[in-house]
Amino acid sequence: MTEARRDILVVFDCDGTLVDSQHNVVACMRLAFESLSMPIPEELAIRRTIGLNPEIAVRHLAGVALDEMQLESIVSGYKNAFFQRRLQPDHHEPLFAGMREILSELAAQKISMAVATGKSLRGLNAVINQHGLHDYFVSLQTPDNNPGKPHPQMLERAMMEAGTTPERTFMIGDTSFDMMLAKNAGCRGIGVTWGYHDADELMESGAERLIDRPEELLDIIKTT
Repeated sequence: MTEARRDILVVFDCDGTLVDSQHNVVACMRLAFESLSMPIPEELAIRRTIGLNPEIAVRHLAGVALDEMQLESIVSGYKNAFFQRRLQPDHHEPLFAGMREILSELAAQKISMAVATGKSLRGLNAVINQHGLHDYFVSLQTPDNNPGKPHPQMLERAMMEAGTTPERTFMIGDTSFDMMLAKNAGCRGIGVTWGYHDADELMESGAERLIDRPEELLDIIKTT
């Protein structure tokens, strides 16, 4: 690889891009609303908020104005439900097919990688531990220390830590929130079609390209 390619940064979303977590997210969000005897959101509605930080997702799903105590109770219930679910022996958030191979290939080419996700840092670390991904990422950006998507700060921090620039940075994600994040940070948004928003939404929200398989990333990066 030429020296000029060493400053490329590939940033992955987590839920819906790296791992398939929709069933866990839906179950835990529904449980959180149920625990407060509030109307339980539909599965499709919950799936469409995957990628947002929990506070924003809950406000979207509530359908009514929430006071701070209600918001905090639902968000805490969701996070606690997810934590308890991870302790179950049958808990699983599988990597999407081909994802481990593309991470290994990018690492072999010494291309920097990061994660920008609406998942908590605790949740992201659980995914990394489960799948043994510790050596791949130079930066982990979550809502613990950043505004949620599509605010550009997560990408800005990842670029600063990787020592690169927006035109050399790819945001890989499955939702319109990821593509808007890329656009707001001046980066290149690559939408994946195996996640939770459809292709039209990804293109309308700013995706430069769509890919159907993780290995297609290599061809895009080769032209950079």
